[in-house]
Amino acid sequence: MKTTAKNPIMPGFYPDPSICAVGEDYYLCNSTFSYVPGLSLMHSKDLAHWEQIGNVLTRHSQIPLEGADHSQGLFAPTIRYNNGTFYVICTNVTHGGNFIVTAENPEGPWSEPHYLVDADGIDPSLFFDDDGKCYYIGTHPNPDGVKYNGDWYIYIAEVDLENWKIGEKKNVWNGALKGCIWPEGPHIYKENGYYYIMHAEGGTGPEHSVMICRSKDVWGPYEGNPKNPILTHRHLGKDYPIKYVGHGDIIKTPNDEWFMTVLAVRPLERFTTMGRETFLCKFIWEDDWPVVNPGVGMLTDTVEIDLPEWNPEKDPTSYTSRTNGKTTIPGTDKDYVFANMKELGDEFLFLRNYPDDMYSLDGEGLRLKAQADDIKAVASPSFVSIRQQHHYFTATATLDASGLKGNESAGLVLLQNNLYNLRAEIKDNKALMILCQDGKDEIIGSEEIADAKDVTLSIVVEGLNTKALVNGKLLGEAGVSNLSTEVAGGFVGCCIGLYASGNGTEGGYINFKEFTYKHD
Repeated sequence: MKTTAKNPIMPGFYPDPSICAVGEDYYLCNSTFSYVPGLSLMHSKDLAHWEQIGNVLTRHSQIPLEGADHSQGLFAPTIRYNNGTFYVICTNVTHGGNFIVTAENPEGPWSEPHYLVDADGIDPSLFFDDDGKCYYIGTHPNPDGVKYNGDWYIYIAEVDLENWKIGEKKNVWNGALKGCIWPEGPHIYKENGYYYIMHAEGGTGPEHSVMICRSKDVWGPYEGNPKNPILTHRHLGKDYPIKYVGHGDIIKTPNDEWFMTVLAVRPLERFTTMGRETFLCKFIWEDDWPVVNPGVGMLTDTVEIDLPEWNPEKDPTSYTSRTNGKTTIPGTDKDYVFANMKELGDEFLFLRNYPDDMYSLDGEGLRLKAQADDIKAVASPSFVSIRQQHHYFTATATLDASGLKGNESAGLVLLQNNLYNLRAEIKDNKALMILCQDGKDEIIGSEEIADAKDVTLSIVVEGLNTKALVNGKLLGEAGVSNLSTEVAGGFVGCCIGLYASGNGTEGGYINFKEFTYKHD
């Protein structure tokens, strides 16, 4: 029995996908940058239907992010399995550099970070060879001096996993094309008697691509595939509905089918608000080189997989079932009644290293502290969010705003980063719709609130247009093309969530009763 995967397999802000296969189980890990918990971890048995089984970095000690800009922090993880141990290797570009964490169970707990001495650069990966040796592969600036922006090299070193050190580094590849920029996200695979390095080139934007080279020896010399790139959408024009394709990782199923995960975006009118998402494609081997989606050569809307269909909500052994649905299935509608929740699901995201008393679930709702920092601070504002996963959706929050004092505010925010966001908030007995562009707030609409004890705020996203409502009444409308990668920059997609702020002074707690996310 076959199953059909629909692309993207992970909608919304799930960039830099890394995948590994362990028997009949598949695990997917993604970048999270300055969000915590760090490095979302997904599980599937059919590559089409996924559940979140946790996050790799759940403790502040594992993920120092003080002062990290929105698109700094954690870059490009790789997940691998060897001899009973799971490994995730990643770069914290803000604090510490390249590190490895390990676990016997992918659901955790994961170890504290083991920072690798002398492993410079970014985008590390691990390769376990047949002889028991482990190799590090990553990227760093051209050792002879960077001649242009993106002039980097891919290097390999043996790894000492007992002392967390790497050996002598050898630069093995600087990209498939002459003068290429940003050869990055490399992985090593061994197949057909060759060692393969698969990597991205062209930057993680319009020129993104997947390249591959091979050698009979892990140290090289490596020869490029004459048909490179093996996957890209950069030649399809600015208005093609799927762009920025690259950053691949591959696995083989027990049925000897090969699949690749890649990142890509789905812009609207050339604006990308949901960030880089995870897509799936199939490939075959021809002349000992991979051919992606033969006869098509680009990503497809669906992918046929020779595996039985799996539903994590019906499988009693799944994480979803064992935790009674604590964490929602990616891409589904959400209805969080906080009075009924003892803990937040694994899908929730916060910013940087927030204080322990920032929020609590007290049996009456989610109590969110109005901390001094506002949503525009490069700090840890009071912000509890989930990823935007659809172009058309409505997010609604019900809160008791009667406790707001002085300069305090609370409400809903659609956040691309601290300088670009859209807010529906309560402040000074008014409901406000505020559009923030390049750090400057513009009040789009305002409405007096007669009774702030039970207020419902909504943000309705209709592609690149939005509406804000209070108690069902329209506050205002605004375009949100500015909440896009193309305008706001960076590597993240939008998140939607609850926030509170004392706007310069430490405030009290605001009680949120319900938070819903419904897509059209």
